[in-house]
Amino acid sequence: MDYTNQKNPQNYSQMEDLKTLDLEESVSETIMRDLKMIAYKLKYVLIPKEQEDNGKELRNWDLWGPLIFCLALAMTLSFKADSTTNSSKSDVFAIIFVLIWVGAFVVTLNAQLLGGKVSFFQSVCLLGYCVFPINIEAIIIAFVGSYLPFVVKLIPVIICFAWSAYSSVGFMASLVPPHKKKLAVYPVFLFYLFLSWFSLIV
Repeated sequence: MDYTNQKNPQNYSQMEDLKTLDLEESVSETIMRDLKMIAYKLKYVLIPKEQEDNGKELRNWDLWGPLIFCLALAMTLSFKADSTTNSSKSDVFAIIFVLIWVGAFVVTLNAQLLGGKVSFFQSVCLLGYCVFPINIEAIIIAFVGSYLPFVVKLIPVIICFAWSAYSSVGFMASLVPPHKKKLAVYPVFLFYLFLSWFSLIV
């Protein structure tokens, strides 16, 4: 199908309209469209300030992005695992994979119990995309960490933890009553803090 005369979508809502073309497009076109959606949402993680006006785009959830970043982090840390036994590497992979999804569920449940109006999939989508900075940190440490002292390795860990937390906290805090914001964002900090620390010590 010819897309050359179509305008590039300016927001996620317009990208959603393109889904009506699913039955007529090829597999490669579908994959490219989904990748563009992932890249579009990832912009709000890379540039958290964008959320001030367009954070609503993150409410249009998908699970492809979170799944990709979850698998990428789990594979990076299992590859980095300081062991030659397959069981240990598989254990690291399983821990990270389960931790991300269970942790996202706990954070979402906490927000809902505090009176927040958020769906499970919206929260998982947001938290999953905000794992991206920790992916960057894990890759850096995996390839050059063995040549750096522990104190130096802490620098990217702290930066990427703060990046992930800052990208997600604003969105999560907006979902609950003002006087309960601290209770809502506290588990978010713990979630990314554990992932960051685990990627450092594994």
